[in-house]
Amino acid sequence: MSLTPPRALVLALLLASPGTQAQTPAPATPPTPGCEVCATWNADQAPFRLFGNTYYVGMKGLSSVLVTSPQGHVLIDGGLPESAPKIIANIGALGFRIEDVKLILNSHGHIDHAGGLAELQRRSNALVAASPSAALDLASGEVGPDDPQYHALPKYPPVKDMRLARDGGQFNVGPVYLTAHATPGHTPGGLSWTWQSCDGPRCLNMVYADSINAVSRPGFKFSASSEYPNALADLRHSFETLEKLPCDVLISAHPEASQLWQRLEASATGGSDAFVDPQACRAYVAAARTLLDSRLDQEKQQ
Repeated sequence: MSLTPPRALVLALLLASPGTQAQTPAPATPPTPGCEVCATWNADQAPFRLFGNTYYVGMKGLSSVLVTSPQGHVLIDGGLPESAPKIIANIGALGFRIEDVKLILNSHGHIDHAGGLAELQRRSNALVAASPSAALDLASGEVGPDDPQYHALPKYPPVKDMRLARDGGQFNVGPVYLTAHATPGHTPGGLSWTWQSCDGPRCLNMVYADSINAVSRPGFKFSASSEYPNALADLRHSFETLEKLPCDVLISAHPEASQLWQRLEASATGGSDAFVDPQACRAYVAAARTLLDSRLDQEKQQ
């Protein structure tokens, strides 16, 4: 994608800016206007441990994951702007502090996963990492014209200081290492994240999978888009990427897409093993591939 001068300048400035500084508390964030589903997405959800040092701290409809260490913690995704105080409260309910979050990772720059990042960064002074494309979105608080949902999503508070995460890149806080995997298509800058969590001698492969569903604004075609000509190829590449990942525990950006709530219910009797399913990533991809095939059939008829 060629950058228009304003977006290119924004990216240069955010990469050159110093770390965020502590600020006075912000007022409570009102509900996002123009988003009918946001209240449902933002419904309260009590936090819980997934496995080892990995915890779910997100909302009922929007995932946010905390990976802890004695040297500080990593947070993945920030929900909506109004999700931030709930995520902070969930972190506290588990006995951890938002101030000890040293790194915040993003999946993609839509409001439902990036809207709360600015406030979470302000409260923690953590480094935010996003893909180059998503960093442009986060810096402006809205997606660019190559995004399938361009002008179909509300704006959100921009993030002022970031570092770029590229395919295969690693970020760490103390002993916790997380790897970025490019999974574009739903957005041009989609990233999924992998790491290992251990409970005693047992270590599992954890996957935070970005959205890979073919949804868009009216008029956009994944099969023929001048704004995002690689959309279809990107989605298919992302399917292959996620299918090949070592995947013992899957958390998807929207939790219901990976049957998280059914697994949570089963954990009441089965313990943390209820979250373990080495086939979960393949099942997640299979559902997305079915949706894409249906979408392409519809586009042929338009």
